[in-house]
Amino acid sequence: MATTVPDGCRSDLISRYHRLCDKAEAWGIVLETLATAGVVTSVAFMLALPLLVCKVQDSNRRKMLPTQFLFLLGVLGIFGLTFAFIIRLDGSTGPTRFFLFGILFSICFSCLLAHALNLTQLVRGRKPLSLLVILGLAVGFSLVQDVIAIEYIVLTMNRTNVNVFSELSAPRRNEDFVLLLIYVLFLMALTFLMSSFTFCGSFTGWKRHGAHIYLTMLLSIAIWVAWITLLMLPDFDRRWDDTILSSALAANGWAFLLAYVSPEFWVLTKQRNPMDYPVEDSFCKPQLMKKSYGVENKAYSQEEITQGFEETGDTLYAPYSTHFQLQNQPPQKEFSIPRAHAWPSPYNDYEGKKEGS
Repeated sequence: MATTVPDGCRSDLISRYHRLCDKAEAWGIVLETLATAGVVTSVAFMLALPLLVCKVQDSNRRKMLPTQFLFLLGVLGIFGLTFAFIIRLDGSTGPTRFFLFGILFSICFSCLLAHALNLTQLVRGRKPLSLLVILGLAVGFSLVQDVIAIEYIVLTMNRTNVNVFSELSAPRRNEDFVLLLIYVLFLMALTFLMSSFTFCGSFTGWKRHGAHIYLTMLLSIAIWVAWITLLMLPDFDRRWDDTILSSALAANGWAFLLAYVSPEFWVLTKQRNPMDYPVEDSFCKPQLMKKSYGVENKAYSQEEITQGFEETGDTLYAPYSTHFQLQNQPPQKEFSIPRAHAWPSPYNDYEGKKEGS
């Protein structure tokens, strides 16, 4: 028996693709349009990122570029995965849905978590993480979900049965789908918590980046709570499961682009602000030295850090000079050697003649 071709689709189009063009189910066309626009925007950001490397003046912002490129790869995959949920569930789309959904989101949330960890250092004036450490953290956090997804797919499919997902009942399939994402939910909570810590620090310039991550996670949590709640409702019409999941993918993908990627690109090339870092010569200033016991040379002991010269008793301390202390010497008594005085000559009054003669 031939299937009826929906309005808007070609007669030779396979039925599994009818949602992409069926005007009676307009949600498929709308989500297809949003996903396509998201793919184009993600690719544009990915192409622009290498071109902006030379214009980034702040080295700590430049360190984040490889991790942000990995994040854009994850966002691109999320928009691409939307089509797997618009297309009807079968032996090919089933494993793709279960395998890639958690992996792609774990990549995105791991990148945000690594960025938040680096910001918690910068906002407190501490030494930031290196480029390789940030990228390694992002990749390491995401690999955990890869292992979980591979084990689930292998055990569920029994190696060869690719149709097992379409053969499962809808409630059982939804429960397995949510349980497979427990680690991703943990990453979301951890990233949201770390992003809130970026607001605690004295260097406020980095708090703006923390606000981008905080807002992104807030929107993501709201989207995930909504689709999980709808998916787990027992009396909800199961025909809308694909609509719910594909809508969640498109909405979360655009939340990533609008709340995180676009603001980060806006501040990427801004001039380096010296107020975002501690004073460079703070490591050269004298530090308090621990009291030592025993005989020590007093010339090399620091007793107090002050600005300028501070007088303590008879000692003057100059914080940016040598450690030898300047002593006020007591006034010295004046000693002089007596000079020899010439005695008056007895011939001073002699004029060669006697007086009165």
